Amino acid sequence: MARIDWLYGIHALESALANEPERVLELFVLKGRDDERLHKLINLARKHRISIQFCPRKTLDDMVSSPQHQGVVAKAKPGKVMDESDLSGLVTQHENPLFLVLDGVTDPHNIGACLRTADAAGVTALIVPKDKAGGLTPTARKVASGAAETLPFIQVTNLARTLKSLQASGVWIVGTAGEATQTLYDTKMTGPIALVMGSEDKGMRRLTREHCDELIKLPMAGSVSSLNVSVATGVCLYEIVRQRTNV
Repeated sequence: MARIDWLYGIHALESALANEPERVLELFVLKGRDDERLHKLINLARKHRISIQFCPRKTLDDMVSSPQHQGVVAKAKPGKVMDESDLSGLVTQHENPLFLVLDGVTDPHNIGACLRTADAAGVTALIVPKDKAGGLTPTARKVASGAAETLPFIQVTNLARTLKSLQASGVWIVGTAGEATQTLYDTKMTGPIALVMGSEDKGMRRLTREHCDELIKLPMAGSVSSLNVSVATGVCLYEIVRQRTNV
């Protein structure tokens, strides 16, 4: 039996219908909900001749095991996830590429939040290892608010080998680590860059750290030792945006 994805949330489904309508097989809408955003979504689905069913809330809750569906759920074909073979093309297509690498981040809320911020910051692609890391789950897609349908998401078999390949293409690998001596704000980040963020509990894996050209840290002035990975990602990406804008 072919695998099915369940998509939910207004932003995620607007993006799916706008960018990949061929994926959406059926739309399920909360019966009795009546607002402009939902009407727009329904009209878009009808435009693409997608079947629509109006259901009670419990039916939607049971479909996605989450009350955060915002009254709309879609049954869809699995989205395309890129791999190593797609990466070289992205490097050559962009004059000044910026990659975000998540090493060992498993929480779908963090992955979704990182996708959303990465899309806003103009990241070329988000890269994760296939093992011991999170993927594009329905929760990650919902939290990403549409970014999962527009930002390339690349799962690689061997992250260290991928970083080495990026280096060979002229991409500078910058890893974040609490033990680094240099801060984000002391580092020049205007050329082709891959920013590597580790998991909250263990940080980057040893082999990943060894393949970084440079290690940086965020200055921490308070009592907490670290930030949530999605928050730290946002801080780092927008410092890169600031530097590139001011060049």
